[in-house]
Amino acid sequence: MINPREIYDLMLDYGTKDTQIKEIIIGLTWTLCIAENAGLCMSPGIATRTLPFSGTLVNKSISELAPWLRSWNPYQATVAMAAINSVINSSSSLPNTGTVLSPKGSANLAVFEHFLPQIRNKNVCIIGRYPGLNKYANEMDMKVIELNPGAEDFPAPASEYLLPEAEWVFLTATSIVNKTFPRLVQLAKNSKLVLMGPTLPWLPELKQMGINYLAGIKITNLPALRQTVAEGGGVRIFETGIQYSDTSTFCY
Repeated sequence: MINPREIYDLMLDYGTKDTQIKEIIIGLTWTLCIAENAGLCMSPGIATRTLPFSGTLVNKSISELAPWLRSWNPYQATVAMAAINSVINSSSSLPNTGTVLSPKGSANLAVFEHFLPQIRNKNVCIIGRYPGLNKYANEMDMKVIELNPGAEDFPAPASEYLLPEAEWVFLTATSIVNKTFPRLVQLAKNSKLVLMGPTLPWLPELKQMGINYLAGIKITNLPALRQTVAEGGGVRIFETGIQYSDTSTFCY
């Protein structure tokens, strides 16, 4: 068993490439890094009028930006995650060993639709409020935990109480960036744990950290993805440039 805190050392091991950055787009919802390949990370969602590094990132190497993953500055950590994902996700074989998810409804909810037969009537905790999630509210005992909770959500401290009792936990990979990943994985150790989202790094070592399923994305149309991110797209990226894939064989 690998301590979940080691995720940062592990990812930095992949971030040692001297490959030059061609473009960084920090959109309203997503941040996209294009180098030899492309990587995504959810944007911080925190308004700011100044970023000290703006206009300086192109032509830097991935190895220069990767250490920002440890930063407590959310924009630095986001840029680093997107950069490292551009390396990991282009070389990993995991997305090709799983199931491409083609939902009947919203592609943003493909992971929940895929797991619905297994989680129906179960005690389920979801980290992160996904648009349209309420359609499954009557299918399970669903509790949504949010850093910025809405009226129907639980605040982040509720994780300490709700996750140990959950049968299934769906954890956004953005938790790696905001540094909540190690604690949330520990709290969910008795549940079936799904790590998911466009921010997900396709790393086989995550199995040894207690992750049962990976549900990440494959980039299917980079020009369309780039345009959608640059124009402020949120869930629309699932309709234009990416597709969910689930590695069910990852479970043990």
